[in-house]
Amino acid sequence: MNDPSILGPGAVDPLIALRPWEAPEVTSWGRLPMNAVDRRRGGLPLDGDWRFQLLPAPHAPVGGAWANAHVPGSWTLQDTADLPQYTNVRMPFPEFPPHTPAANPTGVYEREVDVPADWAGRRIVLQVGAAESVLLVHVDGRPAGVSKDSHLAAEFDLTALVRPGARATVRLTVVKWSDASHIEDQDQWWHGGITRSVLLYATDPLHLADVTVRAAYSGELRVDCRVRDTGGALPEGWYLTGDLDGLPLAQDAEFDRANTEDERVSDFLGEARLLAAVADVRTWNAETPELYDLTVRLHRRDGTVADTSRHRIGFRDVEVVGRDLLVNGERVFVRGVNRHDFHPLTGRTVSYDDMRADLVLLKRFGFNAVRTAHYPSDPALYDLADELGLYVVDEADIESHDHAHEIADDPRYLSAFVDRVSRMVLRDKNHPSVIIWSLGNESDYGANHDAAAGWLRRHDPTRPVQYEGAAKLGWADPDVASDIACPMYAPLEDCLAHALSGKQTKPLIQCEYSHAMGNSNGTLADHWAAIEATPGLQGGFIWEFWDHGILQRVSDGRPAGRGGAGLYDNGVAAPGYRWAYGGDFGESLHDGAFIADGVVFPDRTPKPAMYEHREIAAPLRIECYKHEGIVLGNHQHFRGLDWLAGEWRLDLADGTTLTAPAALPRLCPGETAAVPLPFAVPRDGGEAWLTLRVTVAEDQPWASRGTEVCVPQVRLRGPAAAEAVPVDRRVQVDGEGLLVHPLLTAAPTLSLWRAPTDNDELGGMAQRWRSWGLDALVRKAVSVRRDSGRVTVEAEYAGTTGVVRHRQVFTPVEGGVRVEEEAELPEAFDDVARVGTVFETVAGLDLLDWFGQGPWESYPDRSAGAPVGHHSVPVEELFTPYLRPQESGGRHGVRRFTLSAPDATGLSVVLDEPRQISVTRYRAEDLAAAGHHDELVPRPGCVVHIDAAHRGLGTASCGPDTSPSYLVAPGIHRWSWTLRAL
Repeated sequence: MNDPSILGPGAVDPLIALRPWEAPEVTSWGRLPMNAVDRRRGGLPLDGDWRFQLLPAPHAPVGGAWANAHVPGSWTLQDTADLPQYTNVRMPFPEFPPHTPAANPTGVYEREVDVPADWAGRRIVLQVGAAESVLLVHVDGRPAGVSKDSHLAAEFDLTALVRPGARATVRLTVVKWSDASHIEDQDQWWHGGITRSVLLYATDPLHLADVTVRAAYSGELRVDCRVRDTGGALPEGWYLTGDLDGLPLAQDAEFDRANTEDERVSDFLGEARLLAAVADVRTWNAETPELYDLTVRLHRRDGTVADTSRHRIGFRDVEVVGRDLLVNGERVFVRGVNRHDFHPLTGRTVSYDDMRADLVLLKRFGFNAVRTAHYPSDPALYDLADELGLYVVDEADIESHDHAHEIADDPRYLSAFVDRVSRMVLRDKNHPSVIIWSLGNESDYGANHDAAAGWLRRHDPTRPVQYEGAAKLGWADPDVASDIACPMYAPLEDCLAHALSGKQTKPLIQCEYSHAMGNSNGTLADHWAAIEATPGLQGGFIWEFWDHGILQRVSDGRPAGRGGAGLYDNGVAAPGYRWAYGGDFGESLHDGAFIADGVVFPDRTPKPAMYEHREIAAPLRIECYKHEGIVLGNHQHFRGLDWLAGEWRLDLADGTTLTAPAALPRLCPGETAAVPLPFAVPRDGGEAWLTLRVTVAEDQPWASRGTEVCVPQVRLRGPAAAEAVPVDRRVQVDGEGLLVHPLLTAAPTLSLWRAPTDNDELGGMAQRWRSWGLDALVRKAVSVRRDSGRVTVEAEYAGTTGVVRHRQVFTPVEGGVRVEEEAELPEAFDDVARVGTVFETVAGLDLLDWFGQGPWESYPDRSAGAPVGHHSVPVEELFTPYLRPQESGGRHGVRRFTLSAPDATGLSVVLDEPRQISVTRYRAEDLAAAGHHDELVPRPGCVVHIDAAHRGLGTASCGPDTSPSYLVAPGIHRWSWTLRAL
């Protein structure tokens, strides 16, 4: 595009006159080409406080008092009038593409910069790491350029606009809404501002314009370099040298084509290639991420160094062969998560330490892959993925969810699609962690995608391309722009049918599955059992990593901002604060708590589902118990077991626990071996469970020695039959047939209701349960019969559409009472939340001890991560604080439990068989009525549920519900339990 200053004297500001916020064919002006030469290590950082004004629209005049804004950061979280807004599919304004609303917040950032005097004669470049969504750059009032694309850096050559040794005023104007906003409709908070670091750096006029590294699994290395001189034609005699871990590389003289004019940038390019063949190469993969230090130097004719580029590279191959994705020739399982850039105080501005903490946590919980949903991440994330060992699906900054069909074929957006995909590839191509390129997300499928894919395949044939919008037209279609079938939330039975159909042509790796909203991720173990057993299925990416709750001051409803550090812990906001979601900032158009759908809370505290994933992804597993021995299996792709240590633990039902060190066998990936039992199992003691606690043997980049990796378990002996012995005394039952007990404040009654989970609400189950009246059952038609100390109570529980017959038989036993129950559900109640008992205790019972699955929360379809054993947790810590209060805190497979006070008084309950229980301070109606946790008032005693049957969780908020085997059916349900005082 021509210099906009030619627009004439009528334009006060030529960049404003250009109106780039409504010109989709204009992706940039004055912006330098993207490249993979990392300039972050040098230069002059410009982060910190800038002068700031928030204007109502781009054309509004700058004037009046300046405030301060921190860069990087979103102005929506820095106490301005423009607050965050969350929408999922819907755009936050009604205008159709490419138009924008008249009210268009525009941030003006300004500061002085002292340009170093020793930069005289050098090329001076401004780098803005990211700005949402249109960036206009001025220096001393003169225009320097325009950039779109909110999640990639923009660079501008300021050499002609600044003077070394002098002070310059840099103004960065950021327009919030633009034509580009229509392709950044990405299920996240809408912010505005400069969200990544700003840097001013200098190079020699003769400089490395780009470096492309191809490092193959075989050890063959090729480094292609582009050289540019901003002073004109390239000088004679320039040359390149390079070394890899100190060993020199050879230059391929035949590749040198100096002084080749590139009309796109109106200067001259030279190209050269460096080569090496590395013997005994250490290859890169997610399990053993071996890296080499590569240094490339550009020399002048006299041998002096004009420019240097440093890279950490890994030797590896990625290819699709048939229906398998191969890394270094191995079919790998992709255990992935989708990840937005997010922080509860700073929004999309994330520090290096925070990014490292994100990836370290993922590694510790068995994840080996990240999809950068739905835009390229900060460059530091790729460095960390290279170092720590994570496969990356790098996704272009394209999502047009609300107007997907129109935009996919709109030629006005063609340049934007190609620009965003190509710039991502040019920046990230040298990272071994990037194994797949993605063309974007939820943008239908059209000619614009094909154009971007065509450029990508030509530029980088070493990696496959994926795009869900193309793949959904046909998982086996070879003619669409996706080398991988990457559906969203496909039912497991559909995936299995496809893999078994004989028609599959490419790997099936779901780009999103198992939606983690609230108490969710049901059937995760079922999915992975099918994936690991079925050729053609290779994994997927859970949606998503974070709950995007923003820390909010309850007093005034505003974000806590950068000053909120320390006001949250273990997923809970401090008193006076809460986790805000859509609608909490006064916005009328929003999508509520759908922003809270991660496997970690906003403060990065793992949710219980993380432990489920950790066991499903365990590198070392107990395959079976047979012939008095244990069979262990190495489920890694590339690594032995030498980095792991183990300890055996034997838990008996009578409370006995034995431990012993474990000598792990030497196993190659995929191998199994039998090891003898570490204990002689005692003849008595009842049910027996053997657990192998696996830890890190020596420090890893992502875990210190002793960090727990997994806890595989096997049952060695089943439960012994045990019957309570009746004694001759009366059971106290009142005239309404309710048990009277000194430790209970509410007698045991029938419960068919749970505080709806997000899956229950959005999947439609909660509405159906309410229509049946399960949230307000009426107990009536009670009959009480006494016989030799035993009391039989029969009652009817009436909903709005059916009646449940319930019988309780109370039998006195030594120290307590045995309760036998039966409930008959009518056929109309074909899918209820639970069938069981609820009662409430006196205050002061603050500790729960149990034998069963734990210690963390578990449910019938999410229990693989909770080993059977003896567990003890304070009652206050049993409840899981999902952002919107809902059913939580359940424990699956419990055999018995005690609730005790500090003086060891309390009650014990023995169950007839392993059951689902929960113990919290809240009734279901308390949780269902609250929108946030600051609205909850804990009850003094405990609310205890014992369930004969409990519905699975599923992921129906976005994706499949739980499988039929985890539904609670009509008919007769029976259960029994024994209550004693301690």
